[in-house]
Amino acid sequence: MNIADLRKEYLSQGLRRKDLKPDPFEQFELWFQQACQAELLEPNAMILATASATAAPSMRTVLLKYFDREGFVFFTNYESKKARQIQENPQVSLLFLWLPLERQVQIIGTAVKISTAETLKYFATRPRGNQIGAWCSQQSSVISSRQIIEMKFEEFARKFQNREIPLPSFWGGYRVIPHGFEFWQGRPNRLHDRFFYSRQEDGSWEIQRLSP
Repeated sequence: MNIADLRKEYLSQGLRRKDLKPDPFEQFELWFQQACQAELLEPNAMILATASATAAPSMRTVLLKYFDREGFVFFTNYESKKARQIQENPQVSLLFLWLPLERQVQIIGTAVKISTAETLKYFATRPRGNQIGAWCSQQSSVISSRQIIEMKFEEFARKFQNREIPLPSFWGGYRVIPHGFEFWQGRPNRLHDRFFYSRQEDGSWEIQRLSP
């Protein structure tokens, strides 16, 4: 199999400057709704890129749980590798890849912890099994077998049987506050449409077309 022969021609009608919303949050909401309407698998899945204080990069897929004009929120273990890197270097990027629509959105911003009250509000909506899972996993730590994590799950399931599951002190959310958005639309001959929104000092957004 020759990987170099794997290629797809993007046939989108493209993205024009005049079709863009002046506000990137509104443009993202439009594209996100279209991704949901297209019934894509996990349209809220996003690649989170972080880097340590020494600039060692790391990426993983997390789920966007909600967004507003303040930013984009995801949840994790505060003792995980991603959380440690965010503590060292809060500059992150998010990437949404919606290949059936021939689209990508990259968001560049700063990650900050959300309040405990905001985390608790979301935690209460999680399925019970997911709540227990937050307690039993020391995320990113080395374990000798899957059996260990399954035993911990059963242990916490018994501990919290017939009672409300409390919020772990080591689990919570981050909000990525954007200062840049890139909207990418695939086009024929690899001449893709790319537009970058950059936040200005007065809070407005400048839109520039980027070369593919």
